[in-house]
Amino acid sequence: MADSLTPIQVDILGEIANITMGNSATTLSVMVQHKVDITTPKVEIIKRSSALDDYDKTCVFVNIHYVKGITGNNIFILKEHDVLVMTDLMMGGSGQNVTGELGELQKSAVSEAMNQMMGSAATSMSTMLHRPIDISTPSVEMIDVNSVKIFEKMFDNPADLFVKIAFRLEIEPKIMDSIMVQLYPLDFALDMCGIFTGNNN
Repeated sequence: MADSLTPIQVDILGEIANITMGNSATTLSVMVQHKVDITTPKVEIIKRSSALDDYDKTCVFVNIHYVKGITGNNIFILKEHDVLVMTDLMMGGSGQNVTGELGELQKSAVSEAMNQMMGSAATSMSTMLHRPIDISTPSVEMIDVNSVKIFEKMFDNPADLFVKIAFRLEIEPKIMDSIMVQLYPLDFALDMCGIFTGNNN
């Protein structure tokens, strides 16, 4: 089992993320009724134990399982405030001065948003990897950063090394400017690279 990525593999993962999340941004734009930009992703390998180092207090985990085409799951990590802004926009609000905590209504809304965004991403991946790819309905969890027990259970894979892909997510005009993170196990990333280059059928 490799414990690193070659520059070519980093480029492949960055390209997959760039195209899939570009389509996801278009989908999110329609849902929040504002222009959404997702910047070129930054790809790196991290240890499981450092996955939440960039977050304070509470964050939101969106867990997506692939059920066809590729095997595994990945997680998107969003700041709680960012989810409140997005869901407020989805419900017709301004996204400004949003306060409070995430309730069931917001969880349902962000689950639907990520379902549509990742559905678009899966369609893009199907084209890039030349095979049908389907996902399950995303599950949404609130995570206390000081307690990673739930995070430890969320991956089917016990691996310690993960690929972290960080995107800058902007909703215009200056409503939100934040970072969204995608995490998946390193062996899942290597499988995708193998499929992309034709070395894994």
